[in-house]
Amino acid sequence: MAANDRTDSSSEAHAAYRAAYEKASLRDVPFETMSGVPVDPVYGEAPYPGQYPYTRGVYPSMYRSRLWTMRMFAGFGTATDTNTRFKEILRNGGTGLSTAFDMPTLMGRDSNSHWALGEVGRAGVAVDTLADMEDLFADIDLSGVSTSMTINGPAAIVMAMYIAVAEKNGVARKDLAGTIQNDIFKEYQAQKEYIYPPRPSVRIVTDMLRFTSAEMPRWHPVSISGYHIREAGSTAAQELAFTLANGFAYVEAAVAAGIDVDEFAGRLSFFFNSHSDFFEEIGKFRAARRIWARWMKERYGATSERSMLCRFHTQTAGVSLTAQQPENNIARVAIQALAGALGGTQSLHTDSFDEALALPSEKAARIALRTQQVVAHETGVANVADPLGGSHYVEWMTDEMERQAEAIFTHLEELGSGSILEGVYMGIENGYFVGEIADAAYRFEREVNDGRRIIVGVNEFTDGNEDDNSELLRIGHEVEELQLKRLAEVKQRRDDEAVARALAEVTAAAASPETNMMPPILDAVGTYATLEEVVMAMESVFGTYVEKAII
Repeated sequence: MAANDRTDSSSEAHAAYRAAYEKASLRDVPFETMSGVPVDPVYGEAPYPGQYPYTRGVYPSMYRSRLWTMRMFAGFGTATDTNTRFKEILRNGGTGLSTAFDMPTLMGRDSNSHWALGEVGRAGVAVDTLADMEDLFADIDLSGVSTSMTINGPAAIVMAMYIAVAEKNGVARKDLAGTIQNDIFKEYQAQKEYIYPPRPSVRIVTDMLRFTSAEMPRWHPVSISGYHIREAGSTAAQELAFTLANGFAYVEAAVAAGIDVDEFAGRLSFFFNSHSDFFEEIGKFRAARRIWARWMKERYGATSERSMLCRFHTQTAGVSLTAQQPENNIARVAIQALAGALGGTQSLHTDSFDEALALPSEKAARIALRTQQVVAHETGVANVADPLGGSHYVEWMTDEMERQAEAIFTHLEELGSGSILEGVYMGIENGYFVGEIADAAYRFEREVNDGRRIIVGVNEFTDGNEDDNSELLRIGHEVEELQLKRLAEVKQRRDDEAVARALAEVTAAAASPETNMMPPILDAVGTYATLEEVVMAMESVFGTYVEKAII
């Protein structure tokens, strides 16, 4: 440590921190300012990064050892189209893949369903069968890349397809690294892409937790997502509280299913939004780590340090992007990305500037990735852990985010008679989550419409709104035609009797609560049963969910 730093170097906590830090493997870069001034790995007082309750970061060395994963979201058209974009991202320095699926896939419907007409490949990639997943990851070494998949209702089926592709290419499931979102609670609360009712849906989640705990040690089977809650209009504190409450609910469900908390909790991960209020976002990220660690240790009895770590992916705020003067979105995304880095994220997706108009063009996606690279390599923020820790404002904001979140947890406990899990179920059923998010969204929109909140290029500084000449990515009708042809070919050459037997096993497993759903789903996708066929095999037992109208 430098002699003139402001770190309390005499404490026992500091000695423990230094010992942990010195065990870390560091990147081979100079940890100094642009002017050549050496900087220490952390400044200020205990607790330090890597120390309970992890407010300042989950690892002692943070980005000195490893930069956040630059995980760019991609998915459009056919699997072959998206495979090309994946390879472009990797060539340009992306360090992880993140897959967006089209609306029919997200809803568990095949491309030839009448529900899919006009939506195939438009909001993401279309995946109907294992053949599509094979095309999606063709010539990509799945043992050397981390993959995230944003899907919830049919998550078990899509994960099974990914496992099958890997094993066909000689990569064992134990060697697969990545995350599948699989956060069904937030679907009922915000995004609305659910299939089955909440309770059987959570049963599938716990089956996936048990399966991956036993067979996929590098896989994160649930990414508990506040991103979509925030995109639906929540406040930062609501995003924080609803997300962590959902996490606590999954913990309670898994423990109730007989899984030891330290067996699975270490591989739960989170997904947060990074919005435009710079300091509020940083306070939210810091509070998330502190709350999760304390609740896991004190309420749920976790003893493993890994179970207490709130590790999270961050995406910049898509809802903040404007169709007016879209180049301004580059500045918005840079600020939001910087907040994510200063908040200690483990991976980051930066939105493309044209996403308010269409799916990202190749040029826009490259600029978004370059934005992360500028933040990582040119700003110096990766040299020091928790650079804003100790700021009176940042510490107050962290405490305030925690205070507001705890008030919401108290309400959910009351709803659930002491159980967060039952409180979340009740909050879904009585419209609590939907109502809170809607009220927050209404307040924000009214402020914009009244001119009390300025959105540059929208309600102020509008000169130049007519000048946009962006080249947009267009998804033509030919994509749907190609996908339908592909699906018909796969169904033509598969063994229909084997498909029927495998689907019957899926239905039997759904009807048997003590049976894990993953093995029969793996068998079914291996016969090239379609996504919708597997969904329907479970739907025949679980039924479907229809949201109640709340007046």
